Amino acid sequence: MTAPPTLHLLRGAHVFAPEDRGPQDLLFGGGQLLAVGAALAAPPAGWPVEEHDCSGLVAIPGLIDLHTHLSGGGGEGGAHTRVPPVQLTDLSMAGVTTAVGLLGTDTTTRSLEELLATARGLSHFGLTALCYTGGYRVPPRSLLATVREDIALIDRFIAVGEIAISDHRSGQPTFDELMRIAADAHVAGLMTGKAGILHLHLGDGPRGLSMVRRALDETELPTRVFHPTHVNRNRRLWAEAVELGVRGLSVDVTCFPPAPGEPTAAEDVLAWLGAGNPLERLTLSSDGGGCLPEFDADGRLLRMEVGKSSALLATLRELVAGGLALDQALRPLTATPAALLRLGQKGALVAGADADIALLDADLRLHSTIASGRWLVRGGRPLLRGPFEA
Repeated sequence: MTAPPTLHLLRGAHVFAPEDRGPQDLLFGGGQLLAVGAALAAPPAGWPVEEHDCSGLVAIPGLIDLHTHLSGGGGEGGAHTRVPPVQLTDLSMAGVTTAVGLLGTDTTTRSLEELLATARGLSHFGLTALCYTGGYRVPPRSLLATVREDIALIDRFIAVGEIAISDHRSGQPTFDELMRIAADAHVAGLMTGKAGILHLHLGDGPRGLSMVRRALDETELPTRVFHPTHVNRNRRLWAEAVELGVRGLSVDVTCFPPAPGEPTAAEDVLAWLGAGNPLERLTLSSDGGGCLPEFDADGRLLRMEVGKSSALLATLRELVAGGLALDQALRPLTATPAALLRLGQKGALVAGADADIALLDADLRLHSTIASGRWLVRGGRPLLRGPFEA
């Protein structure tokens, strides 16, 4: 006879759902949040319940990192510069419970098959790991006949990305080619209820967001289909993004390590709000596992860093230090990406949602991570590691 699943009752955490709910108890089991409320009654005697004193801690929805190179990125400086795959603790120790993986420049030695297998491996431990089909290259890579079939018929593929524009590494798509990819993403989303967006890599090229602006002017595709990322990589591109935000475009700010004298991701979020754009049109992502390169005028790699999901919590702390209330600072990392990606069970601490919870200390540093009701990190120490982690 199988034993009933253990229930967990978190007592007295200050809950941000992401709305500020004050001190609350959270009961979860079977991978779901079962109840959220002040001073929940004790379960009946004999029920398999573990109670945890969380007073002094802050409970937030597990973070959604919607742009991660789960199977590794890079390689623009030669095969020796290929970044290794993301490990379980790279995500769990960052409070990330949902990650969306993608391919970038290299769709030749990196494959969608490898990406899909990596996502399935991470999901084994309780994380929700999903995928974009495609990559920089145009026509885009797909497992089936087209990206539309990938989204419609393969469970973990939810959208197309990251298709590159305004970048010397892109497939140099024409406007018509890009619109056909966007249409496939949109229709596949209609067919399945999945995100159905076109997640666009933006480079430093002078064309910037011109094709997105033209799409909004000339096509019938909804504005929500287009989701450009890395829009904070230079000031000219950022000004375009802020302008198109007024027209309803949602954009993704990458938590890049700030260059000397350049604004941080948090400062750009505050500038977005200062321009009158709503927070609901802004997401934050890490580019975790991806190469953050610098090239010379001839396209030669000069140096590179590697994105890390830990940048998300660092940016959250900087936003709060900059005067943004925590319930607002959480939205680009929780509720907004959940809505954009049509992940109805994610991004909120409410009864019936997935039991994806991050517990933070008073300084907003990670204390514990719970993914699909499974404790991955407790007391700042990982309880689970991937099979090939040290």
